[in-house]
Order: sequence, then structure tokens, then C-alpha cells
Amino acid sequence: MARAPGRVNLIGDHTDHNEGFVLPVAIELDTWIAFRRRQDGHVRVASRQSRETGSFWIDELAPIDGSARGGPDGGFGPGHDGRAAGPHWTQYVAGAAWSLREAALPVRGFDGVVDSSMPLGAGLSSSAALELAASLALLGGGHVLSAPALAALAQRAERDYVGIECGIMDHFAGAAGREGQALLLDCRSLETRHVALPWGLRVVVCDTDSPRLPHGSELRDRRAECARVVALLSEQMPGLCSLRDLDMAFLRRHRALLPDAAARRAEHVVAENERVLATVVALEAGDLDELGRLFAESHASLRDLYEVSTPALDTMVEVAGAVPGVVASRMTGPGFGGCTVNLVLADAVPALRAAVSREYDRRTGLRGRVYPVAAVDGAGPLSAN
Repeated sequence: MARAPGRVNLIGDHTDHNEGFVLPVAIELDTWIAFRRRQDGHVRVASRQSRETGSFWIDELAPIDGSARGGPDGGFGPGHDGRAAGPHWTQYVAGAAWSLREAALPVRGFDGVVDSSMPLGAGLSSSAALELAASLALLGGGHVLSAPALAALAQRAERDYVGIECGIMDHFAGAAGREGQALLLDCRSLETRHVALPWGLRVVVCDTDSPRLPHGSELRDRRAECARVVALLSEQMPGLCSLRDLDMAFLRRHRALLPDAAARRAEHVVAENERVLATVVALEAGDLDELGRLFAESHASLRDLYEVSTPALDTMVEVAGAVPGVVASRMTGPGFGGCTVNLVLADAVPALRAAVSREYDRRTGLRGRVYPVAAVDGAGPLSAN
């Protein structure tokens, strides 16, 4: 059996494709594949949840054409759980096989069953987890590759085979996670640093029951606006490669050169990079007030500057923020639905669960779900316990 965790990003959204910093946590909501290796290149897989099956020959795989492609982080697709539109879940398995084959790695087929404890369509990287688990099964289940190499191959599967524009964060977090720690990732250099989470502070994911819909065009527009800022400011800063190279003082000094929407996207990215690094300092110092401030600023920036929040996400953050013992709360992931991430004192988790059930459900008409999650190790064989 091979397993790969989902991820929740503590802070640093929409910075990865601008070569910035992110701070994800690999979480105990997992995807597993129980498999039996074959001697040929045939793969047969079944979903325990949907009872759907699929099969393919590794040697016959070719990237999906544009008409079949979905939006960013399309999840498993409507055939798996009915919530998230996008490519069919078997395409992620095929993408992993194609990526490994193209890297000339010794892959063989398998017969396998896929299962998951992840709330699909919630923006917790179900697709990356499936690609990582499938890669391990195709390689025989052992640690044949380093975590960075495994992450890069899984990302290539999603980006170049399935055709979804995605950064490296989801796959890297799922491959390189460590128990009890967050992962500071520099998306330019791929340098990493593990950051211990303070004792007594729980990571809690709140699912808004408002699944992420395929807003691929909106997200592509925002990426294009970020690239436009770099192009317009490159004359003022020779050698400018991405928004990662800017600070807020420079951006504000030259804001008049930029379209308003593009300037707001860039302001979010530049400030969010600073918040990621400040969050690492606050975690290491156990500064709970600073964590609350940074999360609140991040959520407001995603809502007002990058414009990817929703009324459901805003309401979930408001409900959580009113619960004593909730240290910090913000939306997480690409946006347009999905989940919030919360840092909560351990004894306050029941109160948060009760508040979501009572207040969030009443105010939105949706059914929020609360998942206290532990930070876990990255993808690998499923342990006996």
C-alpha cells in the first residue's frame, strides 16, 4: 500500500507561481492505493468510493488535449465524488505513469484500489496526493526517489499531462512533509526548512461545503496580471524576473505605471511573501497575537486585493474568529470556495466545532465541516498501524 497526504497551506497563497514563499503542512487526510504489481505495463485501478474503474497501457499514454483539460487543482472530477468539475480521477494516475515513463524510470503496471479520507473538491490537493501515491505504486511502493524528485515528477504529471496550471507547492508538501512541522518552501530555489508547530496549538481545517468550482480563466487572468506588472516594471528594475524580486516600497513608488487591478494583485503577492516569513518567526517564538494578525491580513488581502474569497469563506473566518481559543483564521488555497485554515488552542476545538455547526450553517444554509488535523510525514508506504 502506498499513501500520500493532502496539504493545507498555513499562509502564502498565490505566491508559488510568482517564485515566492509558502508555508504548507502535510496533513493526515490521506489518499491510499492498495496495489499488486504486474509484470507488464498495464494499469487497472478502481475507486473504493465511486466504484468506478479505469485502465490503460503505460506505453500508449499521451498528454490530454486542451479540450479535455480542467481548471487549476481540478480534484478528482465529477465521476469521483460529484463535487468538483475537472479531469476524471484516472487521468491523474495516467499522468503519473506518463511522467515517470518520460523520465526513463523503471515503472511497471499494477492492479490497484484507490481510497481517500480527504474532502474532495475542498482545495486540499486531492489531485497531488493521488499523483504521488500512484507514482509510488508504479515504482513498486518503495522510496526510489528523493522527495524533491518525486514532487517534480508528480507536478509534471498534472501540468504537462493533465494540462492543469499548477505550482510546485502541493506536490512538494505531500512529498516532503514531516510529522509535527510545517514546511517553509522557497518556490524559486526549492530550498526548504521545517518549522515546528508550537505545542498545544492545533491545525484545524474548516470545509465550507462550498466546493471549489473551475474558475480557471479567473486564475489565469490573475497570473497574467502578475506577469504584466513584471513586464511594466522591468524598465525600472533591470533583471526583474518575478514579483518575488519586489518590495512594497518599490511597488508603491511605481504604482502609477500599472493598471489598477494588476497593481492590487501584485500588492497581495509582495505582502504575502513578507507575511510567510513573519509567520515562521511568530511560530518559532510562540507569538499567538502576531499569528492572528498575520492570518487576518492575509485573508483580507486575498479577499480585497487578489479577489479570490467568497461569502462562504468570509463567513467561516468570521465565525471562527469569534470563538475564544481560535488564535488565527484565514481562507486557504486558490480560493473561489474550499476551506479555511485555523490555528486553535487544543481545548478550544470542541467550541469551534459547535460554533460552525450552529452559526455558520445558520448564516449560509450550508453544512460546514471541521477537521482537526495533525502534521504528518510525506508520501511513502502505508505503515502497519
